[in-house]
Amino acid sequence: MSAPPVDYYAALEVYSKATQQQVRDAYKKQALRHHPDRVPTDSPERPARTKKFQQINDAYYTLSDVSRRRDYDQARNQFHGFGGGFGNANDASAGTDSGAGAQPGAGFGGMPGGFPWSAFGFGGAAKTEEDANHKSNEQFGSVFEEMMRDQGMAEDDNQPTKVFWSIVGAASGGAMGFIVANLPGAVAGAVAGNRVGAVRDKRGKSVYSVYQELGAGERMRLLSELASKVFAHAIS
Repeated sequence: MSAPPVDYYAALEVYSKATQQQVRDAYKKQALRHHPDRVPTDSPERPARTKKFQQINDAYYTLSDVSRRRDYDQARNQFHGFGGGFGNANDASAGTDSGAGAQPGAGFGGMPGGFPWSAFGFGGAAKTEEDANHKSNEQFGSVFEEMMRDQGMAEDDNQPTKVFWSIVGAASGGAMGFIVANLPGAVAGAVAGNRVGAVRDKRGKSVYSVYQELGAGERMRLLSELASKVFAHAIS
């Protein structure tokens, strides 16, 4: 089971002539922007974010590989009905999220219902919602670790750094300090969190493995911190 079809270039908000590096950079930004863990587990936004995240991962899986992208482009060029915005090399206007959920035959990246969707993305390989989520998270993991390395939150071997544990530890320690209404308690909690992290760090787990074991609040904080750094770098 995969997310509703959408033009893969529109999903990543890149033009059809984008370079492979531009596709990768776009995936990083879109995956961070729409990741389900950016909102609480009980948020009404989460189902829509999950499907959007699946679309983004389907798109990146196809466009990041030269041969898969070539096959997709050939099939895509045989169909008409593309809307404006991203996905059209000759359209200079910028697209928005308004086309993120375009259905086959719709505007902004929509394609006719006869398009062979199952041949691309994770396609028929994802039989269930759980399987689709697993494949999306698995693909995101390698790019997540790359971003963490770039921002100094992971070592070259993907082990979490002190920067990573300071963010996670501060979140836990800050919450404890708030509960007891004691600022020194918050500081002590942050230090304790760092020490716990240092112990876990020595076990050899990758930064993404550790991320997956964190609580929902810690994942939210970590992704928000990473997004702020990645988007700030993109602007500068």
